[in-house]
Amino acid sequence: QVQLVESGGGLVQAGGSLRLSCAASGRPSNNYAMGWFRQAPGKEREFVAFISYGGGTSLYADSVKARFAISRDNAKNLVYLQMNSLKPEDTAVYYCAARRYTGTYYDTKSYDYWGQGTQVTVSS
Repeated sequence: QVQLVESGGGLVQAGGSLRLSCAASGRPSNNYAMGWFRQAPGKEREFVAFISYGGGTSLYADSVKARFAISRDNAKNLVYLQMNSLKPEDTAVYYCAARRYTGTYYDTKSYDYWGQGTQVTVSS
C-alpha cells in the first residue's frame, strides 16, 4: 500500500507560480512511477505530467509543456510539480498518483494509488 498526500495548492493570479508537493508513505516511493493529473468541474480527470522510477524520464501534456516541471526526491519520498505562467484554464483539483507496473503513462487506469487532491485556482 502507498499513501499519497498532496499539498501546495491555492489561489494565484494568472501568470503566477505554484509548487505542488506529493508526500508518499508506505512502500518505498522509488519503486513507483508517478504522475500528476487534474480535474476541473464538469470535466474528466486529465493527465498533466509523469516521472519515471528513477526520475530520468519526464513527460507532459501539451497544454502544460514548457510551463510545468515534475521532479522527485526519492530520499524524501516526495514528488513535485512546479507550475509557472499559470492560466485560468489551469484551475482544477490536482492529484498525484503512483504506478507500480508498466502501463500507459497518461491513462488514469494505469495508476494504482491516488491522493485526495489539492485545489489550484488561477484568477484572471
